[in-house]
Amino acid sequence: MKTEGMSEAEIDARHAEKMAKKKAARDKIVATKTIEKGLLIVHTGKGKGKSTAAFGMVMRALGHGFKVGIVQFVKGKWETGERRVLEAFADQVTVRTMGEGFTWETQDRQRDIAAARAAWEAAGALLADPSYRLVLLDELNIVLRYDYLPLEEVLEGLAVRHPDTHVIVTGRNAKEPLLEAADLVTEMSLVKHPFRSGVKAQAGIEF
Repeated sequence: MKTEGMSEAEIDARHAEKMAKKKAARDKIVATKTIEKGLLIVHTGKGKGKSTAAFGMVMRALGHGFKVGIVQFVKGKWETGERRVLEAFADQVTVRTMGEGFTWETQDRQRDIAAARAAWEAAGALLADPSYRLVLLDELNIVLRYDYLPLEEVLEGLAVRHPDTHVIVTGRNAKEPLLEAADLVTEMSLVKHPFRSGVKAQAGIEF
């Protein structure tokens, strides 16, 4: 939009006209979106923020009075800030911390498989309960990557959940069939991370 030689009032008037047209077009598009259902959401990629964004959605759901279920497949040994905050919402949120740390920490494949199985069973109970409006399966992609759970079983379990239940799955290397089944996929891209410069994980940022 060329504004050279125009007064501020003329620029403001042209801007208002342009925004009015944009709003009309946007409202027309929004009016066609009438479906309401539980979404399958996947946060994946090498960048930081997958679980962080998911917990942001958890906070949003709690703000609407929704009941929320959380199963952490990996980060069992970590004392995280979000876990402390969620203790204040004990009447709305169920947190099942089932993991025993990353697989390179346990160094015991059978132990990891058993932990993944227990976590998935806990997840299945939440998915089968229609009172939960949002279920977060944190780092599920990690156990699927290592084939600790059959992908087909997980996909079937997600498919048969209550139709109004939203599910968020986080973790790197999400498998293609899960991406295809998802309604919303976000890939976090790594541009820069302080860990590469020798900065350790810090409270309030990483955990």
